[in-house]
Amino acid sequence: MRSLKLDAPKSLSQRVMQRLRQAIIDGEFALGAAISEEMVANSFGVSRTPVREAMGQLQAQGLVVIRPQVGSFVFTPSAEDINALCTFRVALEPKAAELAFRHDRDGAIATMGEAIAAMEPAIAARDNIAYGRADAVFHEGLFAHCGNRYLAESYQLVSGRVAALRTNLTSPIDVRTRTSFDEHRKLLDLFARGEFADFEKLMTVHITNSGVTYAKALKVEALKVEALKVD
Repeated sequence: MRSLKLDAPKSLSQRVMQRLRQAIIDGEFALGAAISEEMVANSFGVSRTPVREAMGQLQAQGLVVIRPQVGSFVFTPSAEDINALCTFRVALEPKAAELAFRHDRDGAIATMGEAIAAMEPAIAARDNIAYGRADAVFHEGLFAHCGNRYLAESYQLVSGRVAALRTNLTSPIDVRTRTSFDEHRKLLDLFARGEFADFEKLMTVHITNSGVTYAKALKVEALKVEALKVD
């Protein structure tokens, strides 16, 4: 039998990837921004090899676009991307909620309740990063407690992009109004009572409205870029 050897653990590239992932989600790198491998390597005090590996992992998650001979950039979704992403979420999240209710109702309620509790001070402080993180915990909690790893893994394919869009585009609005916060409270109430027809309706509206906000905000940013080119 041929000798089997384990690859050395890539802990350094994983740490670089996780830090860059959070930086993209938190808006430290704007959507569409260039990410210099050299700058990241110097900032982290590492060689460019783990940075390059981290970029490859982030590209697989859809958070980074690598253009050969050009560079690496934070993703920027098109209108079609946003529509597809919202359709995906509308299909998955209500089903995850039903499964979570049957599999671990109390755990899911606790997770969503903690997320809502974290939203309140974020609104008071107008902290869109804190609000975005709490918002992510709320939605990801449905999958964390659904008891179906395939459903959870499916959501993981888009969770980073959803979180980044949320922090960059919707959370700055959410911390100035209470519409999103009130919808999350209502969703939790419907979930706790097992009223999934109404839960699905509200979740669909909630996700669809987010998509509309994403599209509008990206259009505004595109117009700004075009205006700068003209100047």
